[in-house]
Amino acid sequence: MTERAGAGDRPVRRVVVVGGGSAGWIAACRLAAQVRRTGDDVTVTLVESRTVPTVGVGEGTWPTMRNTLARIGVAETDFIRACDAAFKQGARFVGWADGTPGDAYYHPLNPPAGATEIDMAPHWLQRGEGEGGAFADWVDYQAMLCDAGLAPKSIVTPEYAGHANYAYHLDAGKFATLLRDHAVDALGVVHVLGDVVIPHMTDHGDIAALELADGARVEGDLFVDCTGFAARLIGGVYGVPFRRCGDVLFADRAMALQLPYAEEDEAITCHTVATAQDAGWIWDIGLWTRRGIGHVYSSAHVSDDAAEAALRRYAGPRADTLSVRRITIDAGHREQFWKNNCVAVGLSAGFIEPLEASALMLIETSMDAIADRLPRTRQAMDVMARQFNATFTHHWMRIIEFLKLHYVLTRRTDTDFWRDNVAAASIPDALQERLELWRHHSPGPQDFDHAREVFSWPSYQYVLHGMGFASSFAPVDPASPDAGLAQRFVARNGRAKDELRARAPRHRDLLRAIREHGLQRV
Repeated sequence: MTERAGAGDRPVRRVVVVGGGSAGWIAACRLAAQVRRTGDDVTVTLVESRTVPTVGVGEGTWPTMRNTLARIGVAETDFIRACDAAFKQGARFVGWADGTPGDAYYHPLNPPAGATEIDMAPHWLQRGEGEGGAFADWVDYQAMLCDAGLAPKSIVTPEYAGHANYAYHLDAGKFATLLRDHAVDALGVVHVLGDVVIPHMTDHGDIAALELADGARVEGDLFVDCTGFAARLIGGVYGVPFRRCGDVLFADRAMALQLPYAEEDEAITCHTVATAQDAGWIWDIGLWTRRGIGHVYSSAHVSDDAAEAALRRYAGPRADTLSVRRITIDAGHREQFWKNNCVAVGLSAGFIEPLEASALMLIETSMDAIADRLPRTRQAMDVMARQFNATFTHHWMRIIEFLKLHYVLTRRTDTDFWRDNVAAASIPDALQERLELWRHHSPGPQDFDHAREVFSWPSYQYVLHGMGFASSFAPVDPASPDAGLAQRFVARNGRAKDELRARAPRHRDLLRAIREHGLQRV
């Protein structure tokens, strides 16, 4: 019997999260909330450095965040108030297709109308864009809400419910503080401040304990590495290689600034705005008190000084005196995420440009996989590790391909950055293959072989048709039952637009009402 096999029956009773920030505290909260729900005899400890600052720039989320907050027991009202949060209903991409005036499209969070019953894309294409309008607007009403600055819910809508799908924009620093306080005060997480200096190992290669700078020793059965770019455990202890994707996604720099609103009643956008630049793109999101604006770019195609000048030019004269935070993007992910009794979550697992706000979602998805099936024994951990590694290798590959999709569909030829992005050598083989298929067949569930894709076929349709991808689908018979069904969905969408345009509150007005009165709790 091997030493590993001999340890197989050892129960998992102590989970140690190493690192704070959004990743560490989401991990600790999910684990502690799950243990409370199941009644398992498991302690959750979070070890946070006294000296290492968190990155703290991830301000965009997915709708998954609503489920995460509900599961850990944070009220939506409290979250919005504490994190200066605002609602996010999707993303608007400006200047990506050809860079001409009016070049913009939406990737809303609502799926296309009738997504479980019919593919609307062939019907939209047959009408022609001139008659049907933009794809996102024809198949759904959320683009209208975004254009009009209207919220996805009202003050009388229960917490975490809405008349449209939604996520959040948030202040990452305040979010980590909220989670920390909730984890310690409400969920019983043990918070230890200290810098890890020595990992103590078992004979069969597991981490047995972490020795801190003050001499304290933190023992554990499962360690969650949330130490950010440093990857102190998955990289430092286990040396798991890092798989870079800079040959596919060129962005390797970002700089960000925080711009207060010019007026107290200034409109707050309820979507992310991603505006293409000569060598990258600029994000623009609205929070309660400010806008978060950042430039993501390729240092091989533009200098840092020129990139900063573009960012300040976009933000306007009021940004001239504001400081800029700089971030280096080493795009890629670990070859393994779970090694022995250590699993990497957050930046220690990987990092790519924040084009579709996948960073916090990957943390949530990772912790769902870990917390919902927390291994009860050391032997079970090996099986779960194999499953986890296969799943998240797949997720990272698909996310990289989906982000690349935004670039390869461009018709821009004005700079080297855009020209280089459409070079065949930079396009993953699987994406090239699917693009050839999608010229004649609309993206659908059969194109995705994983049960729970992070970006599924509706997202691909929104980007493909938003970017004007040349498609030649089989003609649709106007007298067919499907054609009639499509028209009924279009009519239903039109009625929803009229109703919501009349009754949905202005985004800022709803945020003010939530801060003053709160949402209904169920």
